[in-house]
Amino acid sequence: MAEEDTTEETIEESKQEETEEVEEVEEKKQKKKKKVVRRRKTKKERENPLTTAVRLAVESGKVEFGARTGIAASILGKAKLFVLASNTPAQTREKVQAYSKASNIPVIEFEGSTMELGSVCGKPFPISVLSVFEEGTSSIMDLAKKK
Repeated sequence: MAEEDTTEETIEESKQEETEEVEEVEEKKQKKKKKVVRRRKTKKERENPLTTAVRLAVESGKVEFGARTGIAASILGKAKLFVLASNTPAQTREKVQAYSKASNIPVIEFEGSTMELGSVCGKPFPISVLSVFEEGTSSIMDLAKKK
């Protein structure tokens, strides 16, 4: 009987010690969390906001690629926004801008080339004009309003 009491006491003592150790570890973790450390921005955080907005619009919204479809959409007034690559041919650029002005559709200039715009959209080919019909979860329309 005395042996059972001592084993129960040792079990209870070991449980108490374990809980105390766990509490100490948790306290140390909380102290470490309070420490503010400046970190470097990741590649995505350094990325241009227009680039992320275009990518999200392509993934979650309704967009079409190409100058012909862009011009047709601007004539009909169906598109909400156009994104032009920086090296879009002058003739195409002028047509899209003229029709978009007539239809009150904003135009955003993408800083990269047509190949870069294509890769942002997830396509293996160059894209000179991106027509946005529905923005989805992206904030591309807010960027258009700022400019």
